[in-house]
This record gives sequence, structure tokens and C-alpha cells, in this order.
Amino acid sequence: MELSLYIADAFTNTLFGGNPAAVVPLQTWLPDTRMQEIAMENNLSETVFFVKDGNDFQIRWFTPTVEVKLCGHATLAASHILYTELGYAADTIRFHSKSGLLTITKSEQGITLDFPANSPTPGDAPDDLFEGLNITGGLVFRSSFDYMVLLDSQGAVEALKPDFGRLAKVPARGVICTAKGDKADFVSRCFYPQSGINEDPVTGSAHTILVPFWAEQLGKTMLFAEQLSRRGGKLHCELQGDRVLMTGTAVTYLKGTIEI
Repeated sequence: MELSLYIADAFTNTLFGGNPAAVVPLQTWLPDTRMQEIAMENNLSETVFFVKDGNDFQIRWFTPTVEVKLCGHATLAASHILYTELGYAADTIRFHSKSGLLTITKSEQGITLDFPANSPTPGDAPDDLFEGLNITGGLVFRSSFDYMVLLDSQGAVEALKPDFGRLAKVPARGVICTAKGDKADFVSRCFYPQSGINEDPVTGSAHTILVPFWAEQLGKTMLFAEQLSRRGGKLHCELQGDRVLMTGTAVTYLKGTIEI
């Protein structure tokens, strides 16, 4: 069987920036084990698969080791490929996922993802959290996906040097560290050794947690965010009730075929 495969850098307008995702359009679903094998072979933080369903699409995301319920940058990459490579003409794309309906819109500003908000609540630090981050403490919050640690400054976020073996023991999808930004409204770094990704370059799903938190802290709903990974990412975000809107762009890196 021959399948098309694309790689696009998401949440960036520069090649080799943002977060790369592999995009595999399908006519019908492959077995779960085969999609996981393809994601493992791609060895990117996410491989996204989608299947046309009437006027809409079904969508699923896999890290090299597990399937996840929500992924922002790979959804942006898939939308970018639909618009630029697969002839999708409408301004709106509707993806049905394990996190519900995700509506994508295209405008002059970029591609906007409409995702469910995932507000964090205060919690206690589990074993290995602070030790895994190599810090002495911080305010801890919990969402349905991740733990989130609030630090004092952007410099503290930049200085983190996690012990990923220890951090992988934290019982969650991963760990987000955040602080008020020096220039951006807020900054973050996102660690997912539990899911086969030590540090994710740009994490859309993490911003469904970060945006409602910082909207409350800063008293505004329009927010500019920076993820401080080596590749870096910039997101224009908005909180609309129980939804988070994230706008970004993507750049195609690779177009090819795979044989399975």
C-alpha cells in the first residue's frame, strides 16, 4: 500500500521553526497498530491521520509511543496541508476527534484552531515533579491532561534542566511550566517524557490549559504566547467562553510517499 506523507512546521512562518508534524491523509482507517508503527517510524512528536467523513473529517494523533486525545500543532499542520496541497477550498474545516468537534478557519492572519478550554485547578505536587524539574518548588495546578507549574519569571522557565527519567514518573500526560513573559503575555515550556517526547517544541493542546489560566490572571481574553523551546513558537490566542482560539501559520517541509 502506498500512502502520501507530508511534514509541515507548525506555529511558525519560518522553515525549521515551530513544531514539525507528519501528516498522512487516508481513504479509510488503518489498524491502530499500523498507525502507531508509522508514527514510531516518523519519530516526530506527532503524526496526524485524517479520513474524509461527508463534508467533514475524522482526525487522530499519535506520538512515537502512544495515541493522544488532542494535538494542536498537528491539527494546524493537517489544515495547512489540506489548504495548500490537497485542494480544500472552503474557509472552514470541521475535524471530529476524541476531544469533540474542532473547527478550523482560514483568514489573512493565518489558520485559527477552535479547541475546548481545559482550565487547570490548584493541586498538590506528586512525587518526582519538583525533583524531575530540578527545582525546589512552585505553584502546582492540574488539568485533565497535564500538571502545570507556575514559576516566578521567564528566566526561571528558560533555566529549567529537567531530569527526564525522573519526570517521566509523574502520573500525567506531561508537565507544563509557565510564567509571565518579558514581552509576551506568558511563556511556557512543555515536557512529555511519559508520551515519548522529552520537550515538545510548540504545544497547542497545552495552550487550552494555559490560556484560561492566564486570561484570569491578567484580566484579558486576547493573549500573545511564546513557547521557549529551542525551535520556539508564537501563538495568538483568545478565550471565548469555554473555547480557546489559537491562530498560527505553517510551512511545508516535505512531500512524499510511504509504502507499507
